[in-house]
Amino acid sequence: MKKFLVLLSVIIMQTVWAAPIDVNYNDGIYHIVLSGDKIKKQISFISSPTLISNKEAHYKTGAILTINAGFFDPENQKTVSYIVNDTQTIEDPVFNENILGNPILRKNLNKLLNRTEFRVLDCDGKLKYEIAQHNSKTDFMCSIQTSAQGGPQLLPNLRLEEEFFIVKDKDGNIVRESASVLQKTARTLIGIKNLPDGEQEAHIFIVTNEHPMDIYEARKLCADEGLDSAMAFDGGSSTSFNYKKINVVSTEGNSTNGRGLKSFMIINKK
Repeated sequence: MKKFLVLLSVIIMQTVWAAPIDVNYNDGIYHIVLSGDKIKKQISFISSPTLISNKEAHYKTGAILTINAGFFDPENQKTVSYIVNDTQTIEDPVFNENILGNPILRKNLNKLLNRTEFRVLDCDGKLKYEIAQHNSKTDFMCSIQTSAQGGPQLLPNLRLEEEFFIVKDKDGNIVRESASVLQKTARTLIGIKNLPDGEQEAHIFIVTNEHPMDIYEARKLCADEGLDSAMAFDGGSSTSFNYKKINVVSTEGNSTNGRGLKSFMIINKK
């Protein structure tokens, strides 16, 4: 009887603390599914004062899973994306002098600051995922617990011009492109699937250099999975992923550490 109780206790503890993370790999793409309500409590978006690799962030925080998140300026190591953790804004692009000092960016500041973000909300004690533009208000009784801005929004609508990822001239020709949205490159994507029972799943795609995609292909990938909303985080050489023995970096060469980054999405152990 005593052995049975000990075994039952172990099973209960494993059930309580095990993170419901499903990771599959196919044809150069990692597909990560976060299921259930409990894991929402384990998600945090964090930043580093100096640029560090995804692998460094993973081991420094003791995270179960770590991916790259928002955009940043490698020149001054400051953020280009809003990051919120524990209800507090910890990274604000308004304080990046390279943005305000650039006449093109300053002219399009409203578009840049209102790019899409992934949020974990507390709605009267129940946690939920949301993908929305930064200036979008939360529903009544909801507050942002943690979030990271990236872009562009992929689903339900692709917002390339609205979020200043492309600029067109008066004839409709693209004259400016940001974040290599029109190029085939590695990508970090995140989306939400709303289930029939009212629950949600978060889906993450790590699109590696083995299967590079442009933003239209990335949107199709999310749509084919049946996601209700989706967005991109920083991609290209920033695309990074650490989980158990998996270490994905998208920089060229033989480095196993990868590029120095500013912000990360982590799944905490508890």
